[in-house]
Amino acid sequence: MLERPQGQKSGRLASAARIGIGGPVGSGKTALIERLIPELQARDVDFAVVTNDLVTREDAERLRRSGLIDPERVSAVEAGACPHTVIREDPTLNMAAGDDLEVRFPGLELVIFESGGDNLASTFSLDLVDWWMFVIDVAGGDDIPRKKGPGVLKCDLLIVNKVDLAPHVGVDLPGMLEEAQRARGERPVVAINARSGEGVDTVADMICRAVLFRP
Repeated sequence: MLERPQGQKSGRLASAARIGIGGPVGSGKTALIERLIPELQARDVDFAVVTNDLVTREDAERLRRSGLIDPERVSAVEAGACPHTVIREDPTLNMAAGDDLEVRFPGLELVIFESGGDNLASTFSLDLVDWWMFVIDVAGGDDIPRKKGPGVLKCDLLIVNKVDLAPHVGVDLPGMLEEAQRARGERPVVAINARSGEGVDTVADMICRAVLFRP
């Protein structure tokens, strides 16, 4: 599933695999990371996180205060512009943040880059990541898959979050998931509830198989 072999990113030799998590504001990207942390720790993955915000470090501070991960393993990038700029057009700030983490933590296997909240056109540069996920949520509307934005279509894994809200917001969840799979063809779609942790183990397993090449 990787579109560029690990260790062959433009301009550098990487030892740690790098993955991205993108999606609209409020879709649950940080909540997903909070649930992924113990799942990856249980699988003995040595990892760190880089968060992106417009002009704050709020998501990074949330993870540092969580008690789930060594605060030194969380770095923050302040985009200062459209969130997709620093993950797609010019990802050098994020690349430098990942390089710094690899220097400070020898043996790091995985760096997770969380994008700032963006729109359905948001995608990751393959100079930055090997593999990336896009998070949408049920409360955003069941028409999102039909809009077929680049984020939905091009990501390696589409995540539909907040599935518990479907009956409360008038969303036909099976229909939404069917639309998403139809739009994406053979590319995977996973339904989760990041708040409760439902389905997050499946996401962690997919990361381990597709990115770290673990069974």
